[in-house]
Amino acid sequence: MWLRDRVVLITGGSRGIGRATALRMAEEKPAHIAVVYALDHEAAESTVKELEQCGISASAICADVGQEEELRRVFDLMEERHGRIDVFISNAARASFVPLLEVSARTWQKVGDLNTRAFLLGAQMAAKLMPDGSRIIALSSLGSSFCLPNYGALGAAKAAMEALVRYLAVELAPRNIHVNAVCGGFVDTDSTRLLENFKGVAAEVAARTPAGRIAQPDDIAGVVLLLCRSEANWVRGQTIVADGGYSLRG
Repeated sequence: MWLRDRVVLITGGSRGIGRATALRMAEEKPAHIAVVYALDHEAAESTVKELEQCGISASAICADVGQEEELRRVFDLMEERHGRIDVFISNAARASFVPLLEVSARTWQKVGDLNTRAFLLGAQMAAKLMPDGSRIIALSSLGSSFCLPNYGALGAAKAAMEALVRYLAVELAPRNIHVNAVCGGFVDTDSTRLLENFKGVAAEVAARTPAGRIAQPDDIAGVVLLLCRSEANWVRGQTIVADGGYSLRG
């Protein structure tokens, strides 16, 4: 198990896909899992307790990773406490579900800061603390490739993130640091449940998906875990689409 005795950092790690990923990784006994969160202290504390119940050392760090100073503080803490990072998972996201023609400059900036910019700066900071052979994984979405209603701002940010994954994979290849992304399609999370017609959208997506349902966070967490295993060593700079076959139907 490659993850055994490794140090893992997950942004947006207290809920949804981030939380599910932390719990799946706990099965393989890393040395420590740090979950970064912005607002929900209770959810963060609950996630840490669940990880500790799995016999894993864990911590929660409160930070808005869309702010460079806050993000840098996270990595400074990781260096101070652990001396290294073996896995960096960039999962924190911010969305604005409005048409692009109505997106303000301020909203555009915030969405980009918490998605694309936080991933790039996080990868730069993580790489300085990473032993050769480490992993960097970004969480993307189908909006990066398909035009989804009211999803333009986040879709553009995720598309840029996927491009960064390819470039970083090449630049970090001499150190054998693997950089990949996971694109999860429509996932049942607290964020997607903010959609006005969540139930209607979920039913529509499930009907079109060959697998016959929408994704749960654990479905995506399993793919992230796979990319951290030695069996995935030959996967570099890729965006793995895990959508139950939804995108196959055009």
